[in-house]
Amino acid sequence: MANLETSPAGADPGDVIIRRLLPDEWRALREIRLTALREAPSAYGATYEQTAALPDREWQRWLERDSARSAMFGARFGADRPGTDRTLVGLCGGWADQAAESGEDSAPAVDLVFMWVSPSARRRGLGVALVEEVLAWARTQGAERVHLRVTDGNVPAERLYARCGFVRTGEQVPHPSDPRLVKADMVRPLRSSS
Repeated sequence: MANLETSPAGADPGDVIIRRLLPDEWRALREIRLTALREAPSAYGATYEQTAALPDREWQRWLERDSARSAMFGARFGADRPGTDRTLVGLCGGWADQAAESGEDSAPAVDLVFMWVSPSARRRGLGVALVEEVLAWARTQGAERVHLRVTDGNVPAERLYARCGFVRTGEQVPHPSDPRLVKADMVRPLRSSS
């Protein structure tokens, strides 16, 4: 799946390309991540200031991680046409759940992270397509569920996740960068129990 390219349902295949980011695309990752933090600061656990201060090597490491443990998917408009803007308009990633790997949890899991779609690209099915890429990758890793945390009150994000089959677990944790907010846990089973 490293170079898999897909188009979201209902989109012209020449308009949007979603594929796994490669290690040499760390600058594009940094750019979209910082843009997302400016546009939706309460959606994420880190602040713009903390993230902007990361050294280049840290951004490179995010895409160099073992492919069995993490994957970052980016979306671009017209990425298959020469001379088009190569700016990422969407991002979503998956990380292998450390608790599951250490034996604390019997069900292998993946955490869905860094979900964001540019306001100019919303309402085109891109968010669902990005989440589906992470779900597909999680299945190839043998995960039985995918977990995420959404800022309580972020209704558009929660609706998107519900469309993708996620449900609230009832668990909440304090928001890491804003003590006035909480993050709600959501989970999507990938396999039915036998």
